[in-house]
Amino acid sequence: MMDGGLGFGFGHGGGFIGIFFWIILIVAIIVAVRWLMDNKSSTAGQSDKALDILKQRYARGEIDLQEYEQKRREISGNSD
Repeated sequence: MMDGGLGFGFGHGGGFIGIFFWIILIVAIIVAVRWLMDNKSSTAGQSDKALDILKQRYARGEIDLQEYEQKRREISGNSD
């Protein structure tokens, strides 16, 4: 009859507290996963944006091929 005092029993509103606890836990996990996914995608988006700007500068003739290749490697993380 006793649930060990954890509040997960059905007497005196314990069932509601248990369900509420699990709902809050699940929502917190979902929010954390979405936040992590957004951070990863925004970092990738910044790199793509930088590459687009670099390509435009090369196309306009503002930088030469050597500078373009060097900066492209820096942006993509390949420092050969």
